[in-house]
Amino acid sequence: MEKRRIGSLEVSVVGLGCNNFGGRIDAQRTAAVVGAALDAGINFFDTADIYGGTRSEELLGRALGRRRSEVIVATKFGVPLDDQRRGGARPAYIQRAVEDSLRRLGTDWIDLYQLHRPDPETPIEDTLGALDALVRAGKVREIGNSNFSADQLRGAEQAVRPGAARFVSVQNEYSLLQREPEREVLAESKRLGIAFLPYFPLASGLLSGKYLPGHPAPEGARLAAPEAPLTARFLTDQNRSTAEALSAFASSRGRSLLELAFSWLAGRPAVASVIAGATSPEQVHANAAAVGFRLTADDLQEIDRLAPPPPR
Repeated sequence: MEKRRIGSLEVSVVGLGCNNFGGRIDAQRTAAVVGAALDAGINFFDTADIYGGTRSEELLGRALGRRRSEVIVATKFGVPLDDQRRGGARPAYIQRAVEDSLRRLGTDWIDLYQLHRPDPETPIEDTLGALDALVRAGKVREIGNSNFSADQLRGAEQAVRPGAARFVSVQNEYSLLQREPEREVLAESKRLGIAFLPYFPLASGLLSGKYLPGHPAPEGARLAAPEAPLTARFLTDQNRSTAEALSAFASSRGRSLLELAFSWLAGRPAVASVIAGATSPEQVHANAAAVGFRLTADDLQEIDRLAPPPPR
């Protein structure tokens, strides 16, 4: 599988999002998904301390076992976990959060440690200083952020002390149905040499091709429950209509909607790895094989017509 750079790290262009571990799937199914990812050439695993009620890190570490040194593990901190672990990016909290993540993952180091969301109450200089100390101590190899705006990326870059660790990645929502990063963040990440990691690349499954027009969502699918928080957001009439049009376009090129969604993202500026979750080995293999659709300039123009970019 093709590899791309995130700072000093070399990651597979398709990664595995681990948000299902400890929640939608148990330890046994997690091990099967991780094993399938390794077999498919995926070496990039992205999790967070909050996923699965903190169980995701634990199950990922257990599933990797002795193969930990073969892969790139990314995790995140900063979202409140409970009344004692209230999140944020204060240096004291970072120190506690990283030790907890290292213990749950069963590892001595984290390859990419990411601030899950901006903390307006903590100066970015303080956060960067604490993260730099982790890098110098060998507990973290590279640092990144998530849900940052272009202004916040610039502010963080300006706050880096000479010779200190800097953010090498930004992880924001990006898909054919959510193209907001094209307004500013993608260009800024490219200018700063920061890798872009799209989350929700399949719009929570809507771009997987399993939500057919005129049919109910498949049983057990993430958007199957009408009361689920993501259902109202993603399963709109407009999104379903756009997904149907994109699916027809992909089919006219002999490809699937899944292949279109992955390949389009993989071809975007600054994107280092397309990380999508999976609940079965079959999904992993389908995702890993979905980046072979080479889009022409005419293809891209038609995609822009079907799923327009944001106004600038």
